[in-house]
Amino acid sequence: MDHSEVRRYWNGNADVWTELARAGYDTYRDCFNTPAFFEMLPDVAGLLGVDIGCGEGHNTRLLAARGARMIGLDISDIFIRQARQFEENQPPAIDYHVASAVELPFAASTVDFATGFMSFMDISETDRVFAEAYRVLKPGGFLQFSITHPCFDTPHRRNLRDENGVTYAYEIGGYFRNIEGDIMEWLFSAAPPEVRAGLPAFKVPRFTRTLSQWLNLLIETGFTLERVGEPWPDDETARACPNVQDAQVVAYFLHLRVRKPKDAGRG
Repeated sequence: MDHSEVRRYWNGNADVWTELARAGYDTYRDCFNTPAFFEMLPDVAGLLGVDIGCGEGHNTRLLAARGARMIGLDISDIFIRQARQFEENQPPAIDYHVASAVELPFAASTVDFATGFMSFMDISETDRVFAEAYRVLKPGGFLQFSITHPCFDTPHRRNLRDENGVTYAYEIGGYFRNIEGDIMEWLFSAAPPEVRAGLPAFKVPRFTRTLSQWLNLLIETGFTLERVGEPWPDDETARACPNVQDAQVVAYFLHLRVRKPKDAGRG
């Protein structure tokens, strides 16, 4: 499966995804994953950034609110339409485009930073994603992205709960087997049954890599590793968002920041 086929699935997901996320049901994102990403993010005020796989623009808008001049890209034209419609009654702070992460529509060395919020693990051609991000970054620019954690988002995964429904462990298997496009069907677990009733499940192509494969691809591209994060909800967060309690047991997400060397392409 390549990025053009992935586009078809995300166009099918986009309207329901936007509806549920904007209604507050993407609790793993809102309660701890995105806040942790921004805690790790360097100062971006005044910088030109590109958000790769921006979806309906939620996190792109947060980057713009920090003073960045933002471009949002997504392979789904329906997501981009949703992002543009959100800003119809606001100043045009973000420039949105339909584009693939493996074919970024920019000249080399033109942006200060790039982000990818929970999008890179949904793209089959990981090496091309990194190569394109590296190409468009100015020397000294950085890429920061989040993905599902390779060590725990494995082909076999079972949530083990006690008699009270509290997660106490995960059963993990198949870590070294790369999945190349299996379709997973699900909806946000925080959405109550009456909200989910009648809605089609998301159909998400799944691609898995080991942790070493992710890191080695970054190194082979030419990036230098700068920062790593494994966000998790503390007890206060789990009380406020009870359905994320299982993310206290294993790391659901991995955050990485890498940088293009200042002397890249010189000499």
